[in-house]
Amino acid sequence: MRIVSYNIRKAVGLDWRRDPLRIIRVLEDLNADVVALQEADKRLGSRPAVLPQEQLYDHTGLRILQVTNGPSSGWHGNAILVREGWSVLSTERFSLPGIEPRGAVRADLRGPEFDVTVIGTHLGLRRGCRQLQLAHLLDEIGENSARTIVAGDMNEWSTRIGFDLIDDHFEMIVPGQTFHTSRPVAALDRFAVGPGFRCADAGVFRQGEAKRASDHLPVWMDVEARA
Repeated sequence: MRIVSYNIRKAVGLDWRRDPLRIIRVLEDLNADVVALQEADKRLGSRPAVLPQEQLYDHTGLRILQVTNGPSSGWHGNAILVREGWSVLSTERFSLPGIEPRGAVRADLRGPEFDVTVIGTHLGLRRGCRQLQLAHLLDEIGENSARTIVAGDMNEWSTRIGFDLIDDHFEMIVPGQTFHTSRPVAALDRFAVGPGFRCADAGVFRQGEAKRASDHLPVWMDVEARA
């Protein structure tokens, strides 16, 4: 399974143009089975989805999982996309504690080779808030950590500290520096992998239009289930 995490900044690129089709073309190049997006909706009114669903599906075979009843594609800007051929067993959304409004979306998925729970999130700017949010995520995951992958913009600039709370439950995969796209110096975008899975490969996607489509570069990871 290939999973991608991508903060798309509401599809606003380095040229300050909102270009959803540019984001879709980047996703097409990444060829993922599951995608966790951050900043995937507009911040006004009913927060409508940034990516047009018909074009998204036509170009990538991905569909946006509906976790709200309105026009938004996600929850607090988080959305999960799944390729055709994967069954969606259930979805859930929840808010995270902290000064800023933050949240996460969860999908229980059945793929051709294994079942997996994917959580997409965008953690807060302050480390104290991130600690509260990680603790809340652990509570939500409960006993299911072995079959869970958390993907998102973790907003942690350090590669050494910040995730002690989840170290006993997850392996943190840091594909590389993703922010700012113009000159990446911080590895903000990461995966937390439960012990039921193994990271076969991972990286930062720097090719083509990804170099200007958002202020973050996307990260990808190829995952295998442990026997």
